[in-house]
Amino acid sequence: MLRAAARLGVGPEGFWRLSLREWRMLTARPGGGAPMGRGAFERMAEAWPDD
Repeated sequence: MLRAAARLGVGPEGFWRLSLREWRMLTARPGGGAPMGRGAFERMAEAWPDD
């Protein structure tokens, strides 16, 4: 992750000050899919349970 930040021009000090939300905004792909919603997660968990 630190290497990716360096490629984006964010130094180590700046990297460690980033919030998770800021990191996600920096690394989000344009046109990327939305995060999985609760309903989709529950359907997936029901289809593939962790027994």
